[in-house]
Amino acid sequence: MRKSAVLLLFICMWGRLQGQHWLTDSLEVHAGAIGTVATKDYMPLWLVSKRFGTISDRKGDMSAHVGFSGQQVWQERFYLRLGLDVYNNNQFGSTFIEQGFIKAGYKNWEIRAGRYEEIIGEVDPLLSSGSLGVSGNALPIPKIGLAVTKYTNVPWTNGWLQFKGLISHGWMGKEQFIKNAWLHEKNFYLRIGKNKLKLFGGIQHYAVWGGSRKDLPAITRNWQGFMDVLLVKTKDDGTVGDANIQPNRPGDHRGVIEGGIDWENEQLALHLYHQTPFESGQGIDIRNIDRLLGISYTNKKPGGWLSKIVAEFIYTRQSNDFYLQRLRESYYNNGVYLTGWDYHERIIGTPLFTDRYRAQHYFTGVKPLDWDLPKDSLRGKGGNIINNRIVGGHIGFQYRLMGKLSGKTLITYTQNYGTYTNPALFTPAKRQWYTLEELQYQLPGKGLLLRASLAVDQGQLTNNVGFLLGVLWSWKM
Repeated sequence: MRKSAVLLLFICMWGRLQGQHWLTDSLEVHAGAIGTVATKDYMPLWLVSKRFGTISDRKGDMSAHVGFSGQQVWQERFYLRLGLDVYNNNQFGSTFIEQGFIKAGYKNWEIRAGRYEEIIGEVDPLLSSGSLGVSGNALPIPKIGLAVTKYTNVPWTNGWLQFKGLISHGWMGKEQFIKNAWLHEKNFYLRIGKNKLKLFGGIQHYAVWGGSRKDLPAITRNWQGFMDVLLVKTKDDGTVGDANIQPNRPGDHRGVIEGGIDWENEQLALHLYHQTPFESGQGIDIRNIDRLLGISYTNKKPGGWLSKIVAEFIYTRQSNDFYLQRLRESYYNNGVYLTGWDYHERIIGTPLFTDRYRAQHYFTGVKPLDWDLPKDSLRGKGGNIINNRIVGGHIGFQYRLMGKLSGKTLITYTQNYGTYTNPALFTPAKRQWYTLEELQYQLPGKGLLLRASLAVDQGQLTNNVGFLLGVLWSWKM
C-alpha cells in the first residue's frame, strides 16, 4: 500500500508538472528488460553486486523496469529534479521502487528526499570494487537530507579552497534485527588547489540508531538521542539492559577517513584515493593500516580506444589488532544492531565482504539469521557479516571498441580470512577470483541500448559462471 501511494504521488506530480509545461526540455522516459542465468543457484559476484539491488541473486531470472527523470532549471541557478524507477524481478513476481525522489537546489546546494542512487566516496563509480562507505551495492535507503553536491569555493580563498558534504536522515525499515531503525549519515570534504594539482581529504560518518524491539523496550528514539548520535557522544541508549554499562556510542557507528590527490591536463587525469575504515574511535589511529588504496587514469584525448583504468589494493586483515581481541571492532558488525551495515540482504559498503545471505551459497552450515527470533538466541552467532578481513587487488578497464560499441572489464583477486570472532570457516584463508566482461551497443538513432555481460567466479569460495542480457529504451523530450 505504501509503495502504491508513493508511486501514485509521483505520477500525479509528474502529470501536474507536465500540465504546466515543466520538465519538457529534459524529460526522459525509459524502460528495459534484463535476463540472467548462472551455472549455480546464485549469480557471480560482479553480476549481482554494485547494481543498487536491482539484480536478483538466483540461478535465472527475467525482469523488467520502467521509469522517468526530469529537470527544470530557472536562471541557470535554481533547479528541480524528479525521478522514478520501478523494477519487477523474480520472474516478474516482485515489484519494488528502486528510485523515487525529488531534489531541489540552488547552484551546488541541494535538498533531497526519497530513494536515490548515491555512491559516497572518491572511488570511481563504474570501475571501483566499491567504496568502504556506501558503494551502490544495496537498494538505496529512503532518506531526506541536505547536500553540497560538488566542490564549492570557500569565500575569500580565491578558489584555492573548496568544500562539499552532506547530512541525511534515513529509514532502515523492518527487515532488520531492530525494526524501523533510523540512519544518520554525514560527511565533509575539503580540497586545496585550483590548477593541475589538487589535494583533498574528508571523513564519512554513519550511524544506525533508534528502532524498536519487544525484548529491547528502552531504545532511545527522541531528539536527545538524535543529538547524541549527531555529536557522537558516549551514552547508554537503552540497548544494553544495564544502566551501569555504557556502550561505546548510542547506535551502530562506523565511518571512513579519505584523502587523495588529483592531477590533470588537457590529455589525461590522474586520481589517487585512500580510504581508512573505522567502527569506533579506536579505529581513528595512526596504527590502523587497513585501507582501500586506488588510482584511476582517464584518457581525455578524443579518438582513443582506452577511456579509463582503475587499480585498487584492499587490506582489512588488521582489524585493530593493536587492541585486545575482546575489545576489537568487527567491520560492518555490531553487538546490538545485529544486522550490521546491511540493507535488504546486501552489504551497503564494499561487496568484497561477505554477509550471511551471500555466504549460504558458499558454506552448507551458514544460513541467514531470522531477525524475529529472541535476541538471546541470535547473539553469539558471530555476526551477520562473516567475512570482513580480506587482502586483495582489483583492476578495471573502460574502453571503446568501434563506433557505438563500448565495454568494461573487472578483475578482482582476494584472500579471505573471515572475522576475528568466527574464523573457523576461513582457516586456512580462502582464495577467490571475481571477473566480469561487459559490452554495450547503442543503436544509432533508435534510443536502444543493448548490453551483454559474462561473469566468472573461480576459487576456494565458489566456481560459478553467469550471463546477463539486457535492453534499455530511452526517449527524451
